[in-house]
Amino acid sequence: MGNRWRADRRERVGPGLLVHCPAMSSPHRGSGSGSGRTSRPPQRRRPRRADKARVYRRRRLYALIGAVVIVVVLVLVASSLLKGCGCGDDGPATGESSANAAGSPGSPSGLTPSPSPTAWTGPPSSSLELKLRKSIVSPDIAPKSVVSSNTGYVFAQNMMYKHSITVYDARTLKLVKTISDEITAADFRIKGHGETIQGAPVECAFTPDGRFAYVSNYSMYGEGFVEGHDACSPGGQSDSYVYRVSLADLEIDKVIKVGEVPKYLAVTPDQKYLLVTNWCSYSLSVIDIHTSKVVKTVTLGPYPRGVAVSPDSRTAYIAVMGTTNIAVVDLEDFSLSWINGVGAGPRHLCMAGNGKYLYATLNNEGNVAKIDPKKKTVVDKVYTGAQPRSMDIAPDGKSLFVVNYDSSTMSQVRTSDMKVIDSVSTNALPIGITYDAPTKSVWLCCYTGSIMVFEQT
Repeated sequence: MGNRWRADRRERVGPGLLVHCPAMSSPHRGSGSGSGRTSRPPQRRRPRRADKARVYRRRRLYALIGAVVIVVVLVLVASSLLKGCGCGDDGPATGESSANAAGSPGSPSGLTPSPSPTAWTGPPSSSLELKLRKSIVSPDIAPKSVVSSNTGYVFAQNMMYKHSITVYDARTLKLVKTISDEITAADFRIKGHGETIQGAPVECAFTPDGRFAYVSNYSMYGEGFVEGHDACSPGGQSDSYVYRVSLADLEIDKVIKVGEVPKYLAVTPDQKYLLVTNWCSYSLSVIDIHTSKVVKTVTLGPYPRGVAVSPDSRTAYIAVMGTTNIAVVDLEDFSLSWINGVGAGPRHLCMAGNGKYLYATLNNEGNVAKIDPKKKTVVDKVYTGAQPRSMDIAPDGKSLFVVNYDSSTMSQVRTSDMKVIDSVSTNALPIGITYDAPTKSVWLCCYTGSIMVFEQT
């Protein structure tokens, strides 16, 4: 926070001093009692020119000091406002750090994110058109998911196929850094698995303050680890880990043990908990953000995946893909209830910013469902394509963007009436999607080794 300045200027100018001179007898008029004349009354001495000049100079000095203080305060206030809105920030291409303006503690030298406000301005997202800006194709990526930090970074998780996280600048679309998933076991006090360990980055979630990213690892690779698989049951594979990545230097700085084959994760809006779904453990890990410890494990059933959290951070919704139901976890006492009969294969969840509606992709049906979480009922459904996998919601809550895996398409759904208002072809096997609010852009990734970036105009 900037220094708080207070200019307290008080000028105190005292009245002119009255100098009373004693009565003096005139040598010409006599001074004795017998002179018959009275002496003149004391006269007020007029200030000398030197006194006037001194007072004038003092007043000029006070005025100058006051003006300087006012100018300094105005400059500081203007600078603070410019930093707060990201004005004049050219982003990573300039090499000048602006991460602090985005709420993050800093960034690597020359690797600067491009923070921008996330509040929605302009026409509703449902009235804007999608236009392909660029396709990023590289033999070095095989992304399972893409996630925007909304402060200038987009993370792509490349699973065990590339053992990496690729970080992009949301404005320039340039690669900022490739983060290897290999860690030194001793650095994180992991014993019994050799000197170095590899992960398999699958999903990502950012803290609301923009300081950290959490990345789940589908499986771990090293001595003694049993690799995970999608067709599984509890106890058949090793527990895995979640990495914490500092956005200050884009380095892994913490490792947290969770369950078997962790997939989706979410940070609560109040930044109290990190929630991780463990696909093969059939469970949800609740992690205290401040201690990085698992404080509760909630058993859910086969194949929990997507997570959405209510705006007040009191309730978590989990899509249990091996069922037709959505689990409801009270984050105050960790009690469990259900929204039953939503549809076949619920996979990904989104919640409108006001918490009024919950949206779910139904992978086995090809539909997206609109759900009233209070009444625990399905309000509407719409068909988007074969195997709708991931989706994201625009910040204004007016549009959903859905990738359809087997159709190789992306659908834009208007949330007010659940109508598909746009559908665009994508590269083969689209699997992950994210909405970058500052640039009003949709990023989607394809298993075949590409990322497509669409602008809303």
